Amino acid sequence: MNFENILVDNNNGLGTITINRPKKLNALNKATIEELHHAFKNLNEDKSVKVILITGSGEKAFVAGADISEFAHFSVQDGGKLAAKGQEILFDFVENLSTPVIALVNGFALGGGLELAMACHFRIASDNAKMGLPETSLGVIPGYGGTQRLPQLIGKGKAMELIMTAGMISADEAKEYGLVNYVVTPEDLFPLAERLAGKIMRNSSVAISKAINAVNANFKDGVNGFNTEIEQFGACFGTADFKEGTTAFLEKRKATFPNK
Repeated sequence: MNFENILVDNNNGLGTITINRPKKLNALNKATIEELHHAFKNLNEDKSVKVILITGSGEKAFVAGADISEFAHFSVQDGGKLAAKGQEILFDFVENLSTPVIALVNGFALGGGLELAMACHFRIASDNAKMGLPETSLGVIPGYGGTQRLPQLIGKGKAMELIMTAGMISADEAKEYGLVNYVVTPEDLFPLAERLAGKIMRNSSVAISKAINAVNANFKDGVNGFNTEIEQFGACFGTADFKEGTTAFLEKRKATFPNK
């Protein structure tokens, strides 16, 4: 599939998606959201891909927000449909992907950009990154999961402050609050991501996908995360990866997972 707004690469099991709208500071419009959905779907279905990285082109912005020009004149119904579709095909979709997704936050991650980063399984940032949810300054609220994921990640009080003030925080503050895992120079962002991806890729991709499912269950209404963990734990016993992992441990050698 040919993309106009993103770049996609697959190199030795590491998939990379780069949002490539530098003149718009990589802002998310409907076309870009659709393209991201297909890119994530394709990489997730490719069994050779073990980890997916997502970033923005250039050093100014990961994603500077949504493309406001597309929805400035929407009705109540249109606004609701916009949020519902976006959450379904991209933000919730990424969160529940079976392949680990790491966000590389380079520069501004605002509004929909921060919401996209928060939908990823974890985040690392360059030291020039700035993050925030400025929607209330436009007379609207975050609509792509921001009011839900930000409190989960940094706590209700700080999330309320950031949303109400429409303020931005630095990369170091984001690390202090637990929003990102690491802060490095822009030059070190990809090397760090590759090292983390390498550590992930040494483990069972089947077990990792089940761990993602179990962790996410804790944040879903009406779902008992402990029960999900029990189910996913038990399911691991029927996999070739479990047989290889335990056999390798007992034989005191490194496991070579078939990822089945």
